[in-house]
Amino acid sequence: MFLMPRHTRLVPIVATLLLASSASRAAPWKRHTIDSSSQGADGVRLADVNNDGRLDIATGWEEGGVVRVYVNPPPPAVRKPWPVIDVGHVGQPEDAVFADVDADGHPDVVSCCEGKTRSVYVHWNPGNGHDKWHTNAFPQLEYMLPWMFCMPVEDNSGQVSELVVGSKGGAGSIGRLLPPADSSRRHLSKWKWKPLGPAAWIMSIREDDINSDGTGDIVYSDRRPPTRGIHAWLRPRNPTNEWRKVTLGGTDREVMFLDIADINQDGMSDIVCDVRGNNAFILLKDDPAVHHCTTIEVDSPQHIGTGKGVAAGDINGDGIIDLVRSCEHSEQKIGVYWQSRTSGDIEAAWQFHDISGATDGIKFDRIELIDIDQDGDLDVLTCEERDNLGVIWYENPHR
Repeated sequence: MFLMPRHTRLVPIVATLLLASSASRAAPWKRHTIDSSSQGADGVRLADVNNDGRLDIATGWEEGGVVRVYVNPPPPAVRKPWPVIDVGHVGQPEDAVFADVDADGHPDVVSCCEGKTRSVYVHWNPGNGHDKWHTNAFPQLEYMLPWMFCMPVEDNSGQVSELVVGSKGGAGSIGRLLPPADSSRRHLSKWKWKPLGPAAWIMSIREDDINSDGTGDIVYSDRRPPTRGIHAWLRPRNPTNEWRKVTLGGTDREVMFLDIADINQDGMSDIVCDVRGNNAFILLKDDPAVHHCTTIEVDSPQHIGTGKGVAAGDINGDGIIDLVRSCEHSEQKIGVYWQSRTSGDIEAAWQFHDISGATDGIKFDRIELIDIDQDGDLDVLTCEERDNLGVIWYENPHR
């Protein structure tokens, strides 16, 4: 089923565009380095790997060929480099995410690799904090495609019920890895690969009940023709029924990372997505069953790089959802910034605020908003892979 947005509103954004403006004269946020010791940090994913109540980070270093876990230290130490665990060495890791693949209570790490490696790996958590992690590939996906992203799905008991993975390339695919029914999850050859459909270049995969039927659907961004756009595979309430695909928007642009949040605070999840070389946009759900979406354009200010990542959250504590955005091609331009509104009205003016400054950083990546220093506001966690800033976070100055 191809679902077109009901209508598109081009909202004029009376934003602060020039670096000489009052908003952009504010000093960039203070940057802290978690790790910059390898090459090509590519993505940050979160989970509490050691059950201490603090979210830890999984990151693949694409050029360095290492997959690492960063253990979130107590607040007094978060501004220093974090303790690091090398969980595996693989070629061209594009994504790394926590997932308890063997259901032993200790989160493992799944990495997706492109280039010549073209495999999806599990890095097994030994569970004791002392033994080395071990790495195995899913044989059914090995050397198959350039794999770009993985999303673990958990059942009601918190156990991983499937891994949704997506690739890029002319024969690209998005699909599901299903575990065996018995206790042999560590035998990766027993997992079943269930393709959902073709894909050209998967950027993001998220789980959300997009049609409000009580089941978690698969929402994703695909940046290249012929399948580009924001799409969802709707999970059937009866597992024996067929999955159904809907297209939500963005088919006319090169969509990058997306986030899901209730942007206009009407009780329904909306989708915000950044675009390479164009404005970001918001897909507002017009009804719970997502029969229609309204596209709201969010202008990109001047003196920034090209769009890459976006995350939605209340940055300044005023109760209104803001947007944090990251960029590629940001040489001598601002690579990370945020946009606020003075009103909860989705059509209110968005205002530009610097985060990273224009001195350092060329290729920033996906964003996580997390109160790293535990001072009551959201900090910005990301990575940068060309200037080798590595895994970094920017300290929110609003508290």
